[in-house]
Amino acid sequence: MRRICVVLAALAAGAASAQGDIDEGKRLFTGGVTPACALCHTLKDAGAEGAIGPSFDELQPDAARVVKAVKTGIGQMPAFTQLTEAQVKAIARYVETASRK
Repeated sequence: MRRICVVLAALAAGAASAQGDIDEGKRLFTGGVTPACALCHTLKDAGAEGAIGPSFDELQPDAARVVKAVKTGIGQMPAFTQLTEAQVKAIARYVETASRK
């Protein structure tokens, strides 16, 4: 019984951590970085209606694609070299999750 409780507690902690990443990703997307992702990209969940970059609601990129674009830039989008690895992953997880709602 104790082992089941430990496993359930670990699963709950992982779920809370994942939600924390998504919340942090949304914060960064909407204005936590300069320039804000929301200035250029459309993403309904973020209330973003950017017209320069692709609409994430239509594109529905996976997290790996977002990570690559954020780290290296693409087209007119600059690389966001000031972000930590954790911040990049949070944005990527948020975009992947929110674009599929």
